[in-house]
Amino acid sequence: MELAFDRRGTGEPLILIHGIGHHWQGWLPVLDRLAAARDVIAIDLPGFGRSPGLPDGVPYTPESLADAVESFCALLGIRDPHVAGNSLGGYLALELAARGTVRTATALSPAGFWSRSELLYCQAMLRATRRTARSLPPERAAELAENPVGRALSVGLMVAHPSRMTPTALLAATQALASASGFDETLESFTNVMPPAPPKAPITIAWGERDRLLLRRQAVRAAKWSGQRVKLLKDCGHLPMTDDPALVTRVLLEGSGG
Repeated sequence: MELAFDRRGTGEPLILIHGIGHHWQGWLPVLDRLAAARDVIAIDLPGFGRSPGLPDGVPYTPESLADAVESFCALLGIRDPHVAGNSLGGYLALELAARGTVRTATALSPAGFWSRSELLYCQAMLRATRRTARSLPPERAAELAENPVGRALSVGLMVAHPSRMTPTALLAATQALASASGFDETLESFTNVMPPAPPKAPITIAWGERDRLLLRRQAVRAAKWSGQRVKLLKDCGHLPMTDDPALVTRVLLEGSGG
């Protein structure tokens, strides 16, 4: 399947997968750092960013999105890549590890380790954020992005340090969220998401200690599921790439073979 993507660097291939409502540009804070050691391919999932939606009749589920990532890799002739993802993308990374089709998988605050109440909270927060993004006139969105208080209100759920997200990045993320054709169906599919099958490839799980969307206590369940300790990303929120690019780069490189 053809997907929008950005590719840079040399070395072993590393596929980066964003979360629901986001786009590949969410990885920009770490792309060049990673590209010094990896052939980095940051993708837009089907129905998100600039990628076309899934074919008619194919439901938006983590399984179908993982299928699309596999098809994309086959199209580029990439076999057994390293893969890393955030939120929904983290779940997809673990799903691909369970399939045994990747060399390693690194998941940052992956979806799927919630309780029922935490799932409902996550869905409610994401729906509210999406409604806000779609209702904001462009000039008002630009004003909020430039204003420190407005930026904190706009993105405080997702990052621990809103001031570290540039107005340009915030505006682009808001537009991506508002226009994501796959958002509603994918979010609804979360209701049936359970942790994936046991991995067949080495995995790393890391969690922002200040994650306000997928609360850090979910990391305890992820640790029990994986049988290993989950790394806590100090002073980071749900999008740790923005909060601490150096730390996230280190975690991704270590997770994909050092």
